[in-house]
Amino acid sequence: MKYYILFGPPGAGKGTQAKFIAEKYNLLHISTGDLLRKEMAAGTPLGLQAKKLIEGGNLVPDEVVVGMIRNTFSSNKDVNGFLLDGFPRTIAQAEKLDQMLAEGGEKVDKVLSLTIKDETIFERIAKRAQIEGRKDDADPATIQNRIDTYHAKTEPLIDYYKNEGNYCEIPGEQTIEEVFDCICKVI
Repeated sequence: MKYYILFGPPGAGKGTQAKFIAEKYNLLHISTGDLLRKEMAAGTPLGLQAKKLIEGGNLVPDEVVVGMIRNTFSSNKDVNGFLLDGFPRTIAQAEKLDQMLAEGGEKVDKVLSLTIKDETIFERIAKRAQIEGRKDDADPATIQNRIDTYHAKTEPLIDYYKNEGNYCEIPGEQTIEEVFDCICKVI
């Protein structure tokens, strides 16, 4: 199995690129955002808890996200691997992922990090809110909180994965096709 992480701030284009990557390489795209939105739509206790946190621009607790990821890995064996989008977001989650994979003799193969400026994040998220009707994308204060949370809690993963030797930076302000071409060269 191959394990790739698609990394970057909100609005970097992870979801767009993930579709292309998953199709080309027969990977299961695991978007923690999509998994959480599914739980929220179903109105489960987990979904209701996640909805309150997400709408405030906060992250869902690690044990919830890790459990969802573990279940997804174990129930999907007919793919070449997995493309994680939105996980891990913290050093603690990265360590839990490494531990989970090591139990099966596996490891993260590559971290594909899409980089964009904060101004671009605001523009893209506002556009996404209009197109997809996502309430969590409509409020500027929520968007700023998500950006601040990304810088404070998620950016430290850059050094973590650089130390692991599997971190690759992809300039995310190019066209969709150019970004995808860069990703394919890395994979």
